Amino acid sequence: MSRIIVIGGGAAGLIAAGTAAELGASVQVFEKNKRVGRKLCITGKGRCNVTNNCSVSDFIENVNTNPRFMYSAINAFDTSDTMSFFEDLGLPLKTERGNRVFPESDKATDVVAALEKYVHSNKVKINSFETVKSLIIDDFTVKGVVSSEGKEYFADAVIVATGGKSYPLTGSTGDGYKFARQAGHTVVKPEASLVPLVCTDLSLSDCKDMQGLSLRNVGVKLLKGSKTIYSDFGELLFTHFGLSGPTILSASAHLKSEDYKDTVVSIDLKPALNIEKLNERILRDFEKYKNREFSNSLSDLLPSSMIPVVIRRLGFDPAIRCNSITKEMRFELINLLKDMRFKISGTRPVDEAIVTRGGVKTSEIDPATMESKLCKGLYFCGEVIDVDAYTGGFNLQIAFSTGKLAGTWAVYNT
Repeated sequence: MSRIIVIGGGAAGLIAAGTAAELGASVQVFEKNKRVGRKLCITGKGRCNVTNNCSVSDFIENVNTNPRFMYSAINAFDTSDTMSFFEDLGLPLKTERGNRVFPESDKATDVVAALEKYVHSNKVKINSFETVKSLIIDDFTVKGVVSSEGKEYFADAVIVATGGKSYPLTGSTGDGYKFARQAGHTVVKPEASLVPLVCTDLSLSDCKDMQGLSLRNVGVKLLKGSKTIYSDFGELLFTHFGLSGPTILSASAHLKSEDYKDTVVSIDLKPALNIEKLNERILRDFEKYKNREFSNSLSDLLPSSMIPVVIRRLGFDPAIRCNSITKEMRFELINLLKDMRFKISGTRPVDEAIVTRGGVKTSEIDPATMESKLCKGLYFCGEVIDVDAYTGGFNLQIAFSTGKLAGTWAVYNT
């Protein structure tokens, strides 16, 4: 019977451990927290977006970093496999807007409970409150691990599933990078991804004035100078520091190396209307409110907290009557509604990010097995690898697919 050690009791670690045990291995998981799945419990605002109900090709399109690395893993265990996996464990699922898949209960704790059921039914041993200090490596082959208390545990294979550096209070403190470097691996600099954006100067002042305002069905572009880096459609939230919401989190995945010069977010507040149709709409509103002040004529068009910001940006006298608005002024308003810009000065810290961009270099991992190319018997899965995706359940699917592969081949190769 092969002996497998899994470091980390998150999504990737638990499915890797359960898979290896299901195949007949003796498996133990080292988890520094009291219970496994702590980060899972807070994902999706406590609802846990477990995967995305999409095709393999759509999944690959939503992987932002090193998508080709994921071909073998996602084809071996795709999103439909993940859904079947949880439903077979007695967890009913539902598909919502954007093909996002959630438990019917809307409780992330039920996802964790299902994974706990999976590992316990396969007799996986969970070593809670036990931290791994280092790997035991001999002749480029992993032999086991050393705990923080100095105790040695020997194994035929070790699976590193420690996560990245996001949400460190859940245990994701970058330990896996240390183990990877010990085995000779290159670690791509870990950075925040799927993280809110910080605005600067007047943009920040405007965001503060609209703090708490959530917009739906808006167009969002991330611009670097005149170049469009990313575009999206959906929800956006104004905060005291800048911008957040699903479209902004996905946009943040394209901000590299803290280079924010000339970076702006452009918001199309009326993406369903072209300039001609929007002009007709505004003309109708102005006719309806022709004897009112301009500031009181926008209530049908914009949320109340946005109206003062729009007027300030236009530089119009808020007391001017609608019947005094010229054609040129009207098109200034239209241009602003179709291209409202916010200057970006950076992102929130990595410990506020949903996932970490960066990690163990993919060229040093066999994508068909998740085994290290540098150290026999050492496997990686989940966020510790330099692979990340957009919001919508894709990052958890990365964890499940790579975890399944690592757990399988850790047994087959021993």
